[in-house]
Amino acid sequence: MASRRKTQKTKNKKKAVKKTSKKKTGKKKAVKKAGKKKAVKKTSKKKAVKKKTGKKKLVKKAGKKKAAKKVAKKPGLKVGDVASIVRNNLAKQPNAISLVLGEKTLTWAQLNSRAAQVAQGLRRAGVKSQDRVAFLDKNGIEHFEVFYGCAMLNAVSVDVNWRLAGPEVAYIVNDSEAEVFIVGQEFVPILDAIIKDLTKIKTVIVIGGHPSHNDYERWVSAQSAVDPKVATKPSDIAFQLYSSGTTGRPKGVMLTNDNFFALLPAAREVWGMSENTVNLVAMPLFHIGGGGWATAGQFAGARSIIMRDVDPAAMLTLIEKQRITHAFAVPALLQFALIMPNIGTTDFSSLELIAYGASPISEAVLEGSINAFKCPFMQVYGLTETTGVVTVLGPEDHDLSSANKGRLRSCGKPFTGIELRIVDSDTTKDVPVGDVGEIWIRSRQVMKGYWNMPEETAKSIVKGGWFRSGDAGYFDKDGYVYIFDRVKDMIVSGGENVYPAEVENALMAHPAIADVAVIGVPDEKWGEVPMALVVRKPDTTVTEQEIISFARERLAGFKTPKTVGWIDALPRNPSGKILKKILREPYWVGHTRRVN
Repeated sequence: MASRRKTQKTKNKKKAVKKTSKKKTGKKKAVKKAGKKKAVKKTSKKKAVKKKTGKKKLVKKAGKKKAAKKVAKKPGLKVGDVASIVRNNLAKQPNAISLVLGEKTLTWAQLNSRAAQVAQGLRRAGVKSQDRVAFLDKNGIEHFEVFYGCAMLNAVSVDVNWRLAGPEVAYIVNDSEAEVFIVGQEFVPILDAIIKDLTKIKTVIVIGGHPSHNDYERWVSAQSAVDPKVATKPSDIAFQLYSSGTTGRPKGVMLTNDNFFALLPAAREVWGMSENTVNLVAMPLFHIGGGGWATAGQFAGARSIIMRDVDPAAMLTLIEKQRITHAFAVPALLQFALIMPNIGTTDFSSLELIAYGASPISEAVLEGSINAFKCPFMQVYGLTETTGVVTVLGPEDHDLSSANKGRLRSCGKPFTGIELRIVDSDTTKDVPVGDVGEIWIRSRQVMKGYWNMPEETAKSIVKGGWFRSGDAGYFDKDGYVYIFDRVKDMIVSGGENVYPAEVENALMAHPAIADVAVIGVPDEKWGEVPMALVVRKPDTTVTEQEIISFARERLAGFKTPKTVGWIDALPRNPSGKILKKILREPYWVGHTRRVN
């Protein structure tokens, strides 16, 4: 199994380099130069893999060295911390456009100055190296100013999911131990409702102003535009994103500088991004799919076109107007785009790549998208805990006329620098090809851990540095990975992760509910949505709408059950665990896999 894993990784590297160099011969030379001093021939590379089967450490170290050399050779690129992204672009292309939101633009020089001012303001507010700074707003230029401002100070940006309800926002802000909270104007009602519950916050800054708190623009303008250039380490945290917790408690995923720089070179090498790229930033920046994709584009020097809200019709207009070359979308966005009136009249000729992921895609939506957008497509599978991408299904596997069309159901092969196993969760042994097991991942991309949750970290990152994804899948004979189900009971609804335990905890506070189980059921628009199966207390009456309204007051909309079913008793195993597989089964009849 070990040798097969390594071979997959090597093949995937070759494909990525080959594919990228198709258009840009200059890049091909750069990749060749980036290797060892002696030219490494393809044949000798294969021999090396065969010869060193079983010597994992040696192979891994060699791969790391090679990757480091590749990055170091790229002109103007310094490997270091997240702040180096904006600093390098300042040195290389200060007057090039970095960010676009509607009619507002920022050059790299302006972004650097604004980020430096944010850093100085945070420093004056008492923020020190590795302190957390909480941010709550939709996609906007301010996200990048704060993200890079934190990085210049070696502080940690904590983007809060703006779809959350007030109590959920308060929990995350308090858990992060942030003392500074930057809030968008749209979320002032939430801020006002929770301000007394924010136990650590000392400074509140509101974008667009507030009678009781600092105005963001005035606050930024009052600072000097001097980059503090605080020293950093590869192991320092750069970004903390919260994922819903299996126990109902959200977990702060700590992503380091090194996690980012293990992934970022792929922006050039795999996704073909460069200073000429016009990158669509459509997905929410509090997600790794949104924030990670945007950061990758900026690493390559791309111009980022920001969408504040996900709007399929507006996205199509932007692609034509801004001559978008690269985009990342969740399947639900592609599905909605296909039914927009302007899908057949929009000029998509500028598109070089659409990457998609975050939730499974139906074959009908994928085929429709390939035919409509007429550009290369790439599927990516990954998690917040792995800084995003761990497998890639490349454009060469999106040929609708191919005899291997069935591969469109897979999520591809392990990404550059990724080791991936399919493991029997009980024995921790690799399962045979074709058998379903839990997907385990090892890479520099794997998070440092969960913030202040050592026990949860130890459960997720096990001996040998392997991260347990909680997803069930299998390898086919050609090394492609297929997602089959989830080991954890997680629901993915329109690209959002929903943990049933969190929803169940909220529902159990209802006076008429004796017991409840939340499961994911198929949905045409969102892939799957939460459904609550409720056991009512004796002599009580409660309606479906009452339960849904009760949940909506306490949970984000995407976590709120869309339907309620009634049940006399929940099936449980001898240890008391709810047998959700039995509860889900009737709703998934006719589906080939238990994710939609």
